Amino acid sequence: MNDAAAEAPQPLAGLRVVEFGHMVMGPTCGMVLADLGAEVIKVEPIDGDRTRTLLGAGAGFFPLFNRNKRSIRIDLRHADGAAVARRLVASADVVAENFRPGTLVKYGLDYASLAAAHPRLIYASLKGFLPGPYDHRTALDEVVQMMGGLAYMTGRPGDPLRAGSSVNDIMGGLFGAVAILGALVQRGITGRGMEVQSALFENNVFLVGQHMLQYAITGRPPAPMPNRVSPWAVYDVFTVKDGEQIFLAAVSDAQWVVFCDVLGYADLKADPAFATNNQRVQQREPLMKALRERLAHRSAAELAGLMERAGLPFAPIKRPEDLLDDPHLLATGGLADIRVADGPRAGQVVKTPLLPVTMAGARLPVRSDPPHSGEHTRAVLSALGYAPAEIDDLVARAAVA
Repeated sequence: MNDAAAEAPQPLAGLRVVEFGHMVMGPTCGMVLADLGAEVIKVEPIDGDRTRTLLGAGAGFFPLFNRNKRSIRIDLRHADGAAVARRLVASADVVAENFRPGTLVKYGLDYASLAAAHPRLIYASLKGFLPGPYDHRTALDEVVQMMGGLAYMTGRPGDPLRAGSSVNDIMGGLFGAVAILGALVQRGITGRGMEVQSALFENNVFLVGQHMLQYAITGRPPAPMPNRVSPWAVYDVFTVKDGEQIFLAAVSDAQWVVFCDVLGYADLKADPAFATNNQRVQQREPLMKALRERLAHRSAAELAGLMERAGLPFAPIKRPEDLLDDPHLLATGGLADIRVADGPRAGQVVKTPLLPVTMAGARLPVRSDPPHSGEHTRAVLSALGYAPAEIDDLVARAAVA
């Protein structure tokens, strides 16, 4: 454990979480709790979590969402393996799972089967849909983005496009963790646990809620973001010198004045057609045409310097790989080193983003690298009271690994 890990708060230290998680949603929930100090035991299939070996856009899933956890491999389909899992759950404060509805019932690992014997247990079900007409469907992040309006709002008209991250999986896991924390507070008062649920579709609906309310209030269907009617006239990406791009904004009348002053656009500041924000929105087409022509010959670096000194909103257009060298993230400890457990880069150290919070002024660090598959099986079973010979027998019969 490094110094940062030793000094950072661990408000959930002493809490045991058993995670039956795979892909992104369940592991995100477990990671949040682990980062907060909980002991999170990840239950993997007997042949390991398949997320470990995903290619392309999935290559970062396991190393990002499984730090600070312990790994045990159990074959739930094996009667003795299911018995091991139930014994493990009996030692837990929290269970988090993101399997299809009904999957864990046959192993006696659903909430109804466990709650009678373990009334203090908090059980988090992370699903595609909350209970209702859709809950039998197979859900993926992209599925709910398409059916939940997010892809429509992200893409151009006629070209729905998923958001550039697993937003529903990640936020669904985060909301699951929030619900767990609420249930822990309630358990502290009543002494009893409860089942909590989080779902991809409902998370997506929450994300597009601002557009739903926009329609409810204005009566006008919201246009996709590339074609949206912006509430601010200057709020866009500009292509400037040498083909570089930069995002610039002026979202108030005071900012508009400063924007014109620092760029030397006294004529635009004095034009009565652009005097107020709403006037600028109504005259956005000619205003933007003029700004694009004027800014085309200025460099992104020059504009960034002007905007920063003036306190105006701006942003360089960066790619994900650029963030690994971002000076702010490096200076503030927003990135931490982890050792990769699987794949062609196994054993190599790479940087990973931490949770975007501080507690008592400290970031919540990586206390342990993403585990090797089954790395802690023997240690966990021993702590549960299994004798070495019993563990050897379970391994020999492939109930655990």
